[in-house]
Amino acid sequence: MAPPLFEIEDLHVSTPSQEDGPTAEAGIEILKGVSLTVQAGEVHALMGPNGSGKSTLASTLLGSPEYEITAGRIRLKGDDVTSWGPDVRGKAGMFLGFQYPQEIPGVTVLNFLRQALSARKGVEMSVLELRLALMEWMDKLGMDPAFMTRYVNEGFSGGEKKRNEVLQMAILEPEIAVLDETDSGLDIDALVAVANGVQAIRAERPDLGILAITHYQRLLDHLKPDHVHVLYGGRIVASGGPELAHQLEREGYESFR
Repeated sequence: MAPPLFEIEDLHVSTPSQEDGPTAEAGIEILKGVSLTVQAGEVHALMGPNGSGKSTLASTLLGSPEYEITAGRIRLKGDDVTSWGPDVRGKAGMFLGFQYPQEIPGVTVLNFLRQALSARKGVEMSVLELRLALMEWMDKLGMDPAFMTRYVNEGFSGGEKKRNEVLQMAILEPEIAVLDETDSGLDIDALVAVANGVQAIRAERPDLGILAITHYQRLLDHLKPDHVHVLYGGRIVASGGPELAHQLEREGYESFR
């Protein structure tokens, strides 16, 4: 039997410990034993209040040096990726959609994606081939094709930055996509465009796994997750189906204290 697409097993994560200088200082534990399994084609939603550890988890999954894994494992298709760097994880098929996408002055969307795709696939894609693929996906995402010649996220609105994240996901064809509060700062039209873009990618790549981290039910109305998890105090305190997100909408997080 094939292993699960993506596994998080008893993950404990802290801020880095300080061992240099006159006084050593232990890191602060943020994630306290998170476990979660995403099968091929599944959409999992992770919800929780501010400070619960959601963005820490997203950053840790993609290998951010800001955090230190003190226990547990992360596996992609059975391979233990816990010690892999961000670039190796990306090449293997892990993707992070950032809550606050960074601007990259001087690098066009076209050139950025050409370099990223070459690293991901191990082959050079022609500019013409990539341009055609970009035009197709930009049309699906409601983006002006002129964006491919603009510098990455420079001068983009919040909605344009999030559409650009989904565009990257479409072109790079990851195995697992972690979407860190993709809906934050979006008006309803931009939210629908982004959610529809994610669903269009899923229609073309039905084995894609998605872990969507969000505060709000409104994104889940469009993504229709298979599983919903509540992260509170660094632990997953409840898991269920879409009805769990509706319960949170009605009752808030206090009942999970």
